[in-house]
Parts: sequence; C-alpha cells; structure tokens
Amino acid sequence: MFSYFSPEARIPVVHPLRSIKGYADTVLRSLSRDIDELYAVTGRPSIPPERLLKASLLIALYSVRSAAMRSWKIATACASI
Repeated sequence: MFSYFSPEARIPVVHPLRSIKGYADTVLRSLSRDIDELYAVTGRPSIPPERLLKASLLIALYSVRSAAMRSWKIATACASI
C-alpha cells in the first residue's frame, strides 16, 4: 500500500533538523554551480547530488546503516509524532 505524507507537515517547527536543513541547503546551494559543471549535458538523468548529500547527512546524524533503514526510521519516527 502506498501512502504519501509531507515530511514538512510531520516535523515540528522547533525540531533541530529544520535548522540543520537550512544550513545544509545554504552550503549545497553555494556548491550547486560547481557540482553542475561535473555533469555531462547528454545521458540519463540522475538523482541530484544535493539530494544524495542531504540523505547521507541524515544517515550520519541518525547512525542509520542503509537507505532502506533510513526510510524505515523516518516512517516510524513520523508515526510517533
């Protein structure tokens, strides 16, 4: 069964992840031009490196072993809010 929820709606306004996300967005925005220059114009589209780096940051912050485990942890954390 597929269900969609917005993480923005589930995370409390005062949660520390919101400020960390702001810092990460600022840094990744400044690196975006440099990252874009590394990619070819042709070829298959890929996941934006900024999104992958933010996912890696979440994994590091929550000491999660894998992306699948990260998804499970996010789902269970949101269910407890």
